[in-house]
Amino acid sequence: MRIIEAALITATVKRLCIEANRNLPEDVRECIRGFRRGESWPVAQDVLDKIITNFELARERQVPICQDTGMACVFLEIGADVHIQGDISAAVDEGVRQGYSEGYLRKSVVGDPLNRVNTGDNTPAMLYVDVVPGDRLAITVAPKGFGSENMSQIKMLRPSDGVDGVIEFVLATVEAAGPNPCPPIVVGVGIGGTFDKAALLAKKALLRPLGERHPFYADLEAMLLNKINALGIGPQGFGGATTALSVAVETMPTHIAGLPCAVNINCHVARHAKELI
Repeated sequence: MRIIEAALITATVKRLCIEANRNLPEDVRECIRGFRRGESWPVAQDVLDKIITNFELARERQVPICQDTGMACVFLEIGADVHIQGDISAAVDEGVRQGYSEGYLRKSVVGDPLNRVNTGDNTPAMLYVDVVPGDRLAITVAPKGFGSENMSQIKMLRPSDGVDGVIEFVLATVEAAGPNPCPPIVVGVGIGGTFDKAALLAKKALLRPLGERHPFYADLEAMLLNKINALGIGPQGFGGATTALSVAVETMPTHIAGLPCAVNINCHVARHAKELI
């Protein structure tokens, strides 16, 4: 049994909050550059050029890529042979508190969804925990802005709706979102499980490296990406061939009577940082 002190989780989360908000992952940067090379609409080219300049300056000057530094979504994969010495949830929240304060990141969390009083430190984090084999702890911090989160949807499809129903729902969700989620977007699609599990699958899909395909649903992902880009919404809604950078589908078993489907949209600032302890 390997013991990990909760203080180490705090320090790691703090560092990852700052890292994720300042440095766009290499796969995302290269994907945006690739779409820029293939974009023929001058207005879209100009917008993509500005997006590239923005993330390059953020990295160079070590400042946030976007003013919406998001809610801190923290994913823990805890090895079954690991024992955390201390309160895991409190350790994660303290890491977010320190990271958002010391990194000068905007605090966007309200303590109650109706009373709307800001917590002042961007806590609590949205914490997701999975137990996996081994004696390591993987921590992923994925700040989620709400310009894109607000455009996400879930629908309890019928089994008879099948793949056509999934495609129709995904396209309708993206089309209804239009320019609001700051395209080009990354689209996570969760299919199966229950109402809540489908949404979690869609959010986890956003963590997959752009361009990495699902072993079984690769054709569906490619089809959805092509159909989304054919909508012509384009970068920031100004038209063009680059509405989405990637579509990632994740699935799990479900009930014989159900076909839950969730679409979690992310803007082009597809932020996440991971560390293995």
